[in-house]
Amino acid sequence: MTIKKVPFLTTFILLVVGAMQLIYGQSAEQATLLNDDWKFHRGDLENAADIATDDAKWQAIQLPHDWSVESPLSPTLASATGYLPGGIGWYRKHLTVPETPNGKTYHIYFEGVYNRSEVFINGISLGKRPNGYISFQYDLTPYLRYGEDNVLAVRVDHSQDADSRWYTGSGIYRNVWLVPAEPVHLEQWGVYAYPTLDKRTGTLHVQVALANTSTSPANVSIQTALTDPTGKTVAKKTTSASVPAGDRNEIQLALDVKAPRLWSLDNPTQYTLETVVLQAGKPIDRSTVKTGFRTFTFDPDKGFALNGEWMKVKGVCIHHDAGVLGAAMYPEVWRRRLLTLKKLGVNAIRTSHNPQATSLYALCDELGLLVMNEAYDEWEFPKRKWLEGWNVGTPGFQGAYDFFAEWGERDLADLVKRDRNHLSIFAWSIGNEVDYPNDPYSHPILDGGHREGGFTQATFGGYKPDAPDAMRLGDIAKRLTAVVKQYDTSRPVTAGLAGVAMSNETAYPNALDIAGYNYTESRYEEDHKRYPKRVIYGSENRHDLAAWKAVRDNEYIFGQFLWTGIDYLGESGRWPSRGFYSGLLDFGGFIKPRGYYRQSLWADEPMVYIGTYPRHGRGSPQRASVDAWPVWNYTAGDTIRVVSYTNCDAVKLYLDGQPVTAETGFDTANGIYYWDIPYQPGKLEAVGLRGGAEAARYAIQTSSRPARLIATVERQRLTRNREVAHVTIEVVDAAGVPVALADDNINVEIDGPAQLLGLEGSNNTDMSDYTDATHRAYRGRLLAYLVTTGQAGAITVTCSAPWLSTVQVTLEAE
Repeated sequence: MTIKKVPFLTTFILLVVGAMQLIYGQSAEQATLLNDDWKFHRGDLENAADIATDDAKWQAIQLPHDWSVESPLSPTLASATGYLPGGIGWYRKHLTVPETPNGKTYHIYFEGVYNRSEVFINGISLGKRPNGYISFQYDLTPYLRYGEDNVLAVRVDHSQDADSRWYTGSGIYRNVWLVPAEPVHLEQWGVYAYPTLDKRTGTLHVQVALANTSTSPANVSIQTALTDPTGKTVAKKTTSASVPAGDRNEIQLALDVKAPRLWSLDNPTQYTLETVVLQAGKPIDRSTVKTGFRTFTFDPDKGFALNGEWMKVKGVCIHHDAGVLGAAMYPEVWRRRLLTLKKLGVNAIRTSHNPQATSLYALCDELGLLVMNEAYDEWEFPKRKWLEGWNVGTPGFQGAYDFFAEWGERDLADLVKRDRNHLSIFAWSIGNEVDYPNDPYSHPILDGGHREGGFTQATFGGYKPDAPDAMRLGDIAKRLTAVVKQYDTSRPVTAGLAGVAMSNETAYPNALDIAGYNYTESRYEEDHKRYPKRVIYGSENRHDLAAWKAVRDNEYIFGQFLWTGIDYLGESGRWPSRGFYSGLLDFGGFIKPRGYYRQSLWADEPMVYIGTYPRHGRGSPQRASVDAWPVWNYTAGDTIRVVSYTNCDAVKLYLDGQPVTAETGFDTANGIYYWDIPYQPGKLEAVGLRGGAEAARYAIQTSSRPARLIATVERQRLTRNREVAHVTIEVVDAAGVPVALADDNINVEIDGPAQLLGLEGSNNTDMSDYTDATHRAYRGRLLAYLVTTGQAGAITVTCSAPWLSTVQVTLEAE
């Protein structure tokens, strides 16, 4: 269904398919995960792809693997990518494939390799893929030695180590699959479904793309069945088709469903669509994916509605790293992070500024989070990449621009075909800040000498006639939008505009279905009047209340995406700085004070939080910080500001059970309660009231000296097959009170079928090794990541620190 920009309601009805489809749509039992038993060599080698090359002394690794994050941080490296290196690396894997006389083919599928990869089988190059975020596959069949040892080799060239404005990682950092296929099979990403809805009846339109690699035409039947969440079949159909020899065919069919349950944020109902291809009555291929019904409405005056319910999109931007884990993708880590964000009231994710792993979208499908799926941060010209600190010194200009002309449209097409069946995705973004004034494009309007879009022309140095012409933006946007529409018309195309005033002079905004504004709330009202058919939202925004009120108080602005949801590596300040520190969650996925502040603005469930800091008399007494940490350890008599973030009607403050008599202040600019009180040790509590009754409570307590460690895990029982567990280690005093200021050096030992992946302290200025078994706590806490290794048995985690009592925690791999 095509999106039209009109001043009346435009409703879009979507059914999108879940995460199981990989290459041809086979179910998981047909594809083999190839993450185990790889060999890795850091640096380039002349004969690394050859079968005869001896790799016995190469490093034994398991995928996913990111070699950059395993390396030492150094001030000699680029701040843009977190002071971590790139380089060149080689991967090798030995595999044996049985001979199949029926003409079966074998394909290798990579979910993501960063970057500029080349894949070889038995010394023969299968192809190159420069984009480090795009999934791709190759046919191994012509080069396999059946029943013998085969060598799969991958060269990864990240020698342009400062090619991004944030940390990218290096290596095969997502899953790899071996996928067999019969001569007649589903094409790569070959099942696509979309719905229509007529009153209480839903029709699922299914497109099945078949390929025939044999020399004879093939007659097949296609069985499709749709089951509801209870496993009941609600629709099914069998369709006949023929596929010419050495050719393809697309089959269209429809399944009717009475009164379908709609996917929503609170009830993310998913159906299961199974597609089976049969030849001579024998199943030869199948696809099993998750699916569900929903409707979208985008309106320039009323904003956005999901299933007819008008709502505000409360989004966050996220990068793909996970602190000490780097770019390596572990679904359990992201499940925990997404659940925590949703607890804070977040209902949408923007994949800034690149496609992410398939499993992330599957988690959002399952958990009920909207996703804005973004493709690019730059197009045909490079942006500045800061090397000595964010916006400091002389920038570099490495990037992905050099392969955009050849690969840009193909990469985008593959992104849409791969992800178009994900239930969570509600918009495609073709670019972020590619219109940043003079970085690289320029336009005469920059010589206007007045504020445009929140920026002064002097910030960008005025019009630069030798720079790329901004008028090119519209032509490129039209081409990219056409690519998206070729493969999916059920969602809008968008982009994050950084120089809205400049872009308004071009065809760029009109090439989009909905227009994202980065940090330009000041233009909302003006542009809504000037372009009444334009659907506007905040695609990247600050954390302050004013930016949120610009959304909340204007019906025509449908939402915002905060920068950022989670602290991320790269885009660092001057050394020492691991990354950008504006997240609602820290590197370890724990809630920061500004996360609780956002929860007070976005969440429906009653909440209250208190944090503190010394009151030294500087600044406006009416202003209260959104970054107050939950500490209650000061010097007696110090004047301390206590602040409370809450969505309750009122807050009462208690010290050791007695009401605090100090006057309650209220910061209207930030919406924060505060009290200035003399410090006394004890237990400080805030009680949030709704309707005069207690609705929420939060407490912090004075701690004594560190005495012991405690360790907690979210799950005691793990699957044996490389499941990640989180062990949270806290420093407490003799009474068990957390010591929020502790920075003890903690050692972690693991006994049993698991290995330590890393220790995350979440301290942005700690530039020490995070991948060994010892690390300093930060704010009294440390997170250990461990992963099961394939065997069953008990796993004992021992945590120790000098002068503190040791603690052990036991898990079970099954």
